[in-house]
Amino acid sequence: MKARPSTLAAALAAVTAAALVAGCSSGGGSSATSGGAGPVKLDFWGWAPGYAQSVDLFDKAHPDIQVSFDQTASGAKGGYTKMLTAAKAGNAPCLAQVGYETLPSFAAAGALDDVSAYTADAKGRFADWTWNQVTIGGRTYGIPVDTAPMALLYRKDLFARYGITAPPLTWADYAADAAKVHAADPTVYLGDFGNDAYDYAGLAWQAGAGWFGTAGDQWQVTLDSGANQKVAGFWQDLLNRRLLKTDPSYDPSLYADMTDGKILSDVNAVWDVPILASSVKGGAGQWAVAPMPVWDAAAPAYGNDGGSATAVLKGCAHPKEAAEFAAWLSTDPGSVGNLIKVTGIYPAATSGLANPALTAPDPFYGGQTIYDVFKAEVPHIATDWQWGPTMTQTATDLGDGLGKAGTGGTTLPGMLADVQGRTVAGMKQQGLSVAG
Repeated sequence: MKARPSTLAAALAAVTAAALVAGCSSGGGSSATSGGAGPVKLDFWGWAPGYAQSVDLFDKAHPDIQVSFDQTASGAKGGYTKMLTAAKAGNAPCLAQVGYETLPSFAAAGALDDVSAYTADAKGRFADWTWNQVTIGGRTYGIPVDTAPMALLYRKDLFARYGITAPPLTWADYAADAAKVHAADPTVYLGDFGNDAYDYAGLAWQAGAGWFGTAGDQWQVTLDSGANQKVAGFWQDLLNRRLLKTDPSYDPSLYADMTDGKILSDVNAVWDVPILASSVKGGAGQWAVAPMPVWDAAAPAYGNDGGSATAVLKGCAHPKEAAEFAAWLSTDPGSVGNLIKVTGIYPAATSGLANPALTAPDPFYGGQTIYDVFKAEVPHIATDWQWGPTMTQTATDLGDGLGKAGTGGTTLPGMLADVQGRTVAGMKQQGLSVAG
């Protein structure tokens, strides 16, 4: 597997060196308390369903370390802002759920603690590329939890109603099926084009359309590259032909349209499997999971949409115990099984790939062993995708642009050029060296 380029450390160094040193040396976080007697107490902030249950399992088995899980808004909806504000104020929790895409931003803000000394033994238990996601400049800031291969979630019975005999293998097939469904009933759509930046990132990832890179000591931003324009052009064509619904991502309107049979499928990550099952009323047993459509059936490549780490934040008074918990969360069979069933993770720990929860049939998806689909895709997902140091702002700008494109307020190719410019300007404002 390819690792994150070593020059990433140099590219970040201009603004992070002093902050990272401060983050590593501080030790007064109020979220972790100790004393001569009693257990070490750690606070953990996150938003994913299922995490609280895994914390309960840990606490029952570890009387000397007690973790308290505090539910926050998701990272994109305020959770990250809350975490960064607390880190700046010196009262952050010891532990936080942080997506791989946002970890470089936390590093740039000096919000992370270096736990390399406590995680060396865990490194070999994880897929190499996921360990690279939590390591910057030779420092490790947490433990990987999951990856997020994408697939097509679809209504078997409604596909059959509209004459689709098999899920689309390629994006060309997807476009043809979208036209077929909409021609049969103009109120029905094969899929939805939402406004989630990271869902769109998975589409770019699949096509090899990277957004960030490094050369020497400089960042490179390629949001509007030729490969990205190819992806944008495909989806813009479907929007121009009005072949997609444009409900906002994860909005009640989306699930209402799915419930009513107005949207027949969703291209999304593995973690969307339980979300869709709990959000769509009715249709249980009629949904199924198929591989994500590909650009080239002879050389299939798939996308990844997400993945999180359990990060140790600046000021943690007990980094050793925090790292111990983080490794346990991602490797203990009971915890991993819980996170598979409730959270919908695909484990980053290699041992997790043998967890029995991955082979359990899913009643909502017609008794299908759905993880077989994701398992087959994983070897065909590139592992050299690189996130940038200002993803919070980039994702906000991209999400706004996707929403406007869906309503005709802009085009996807034009939007990418705009986000490219805004991202470069934002990086330079932070003191980062950016090519071009």
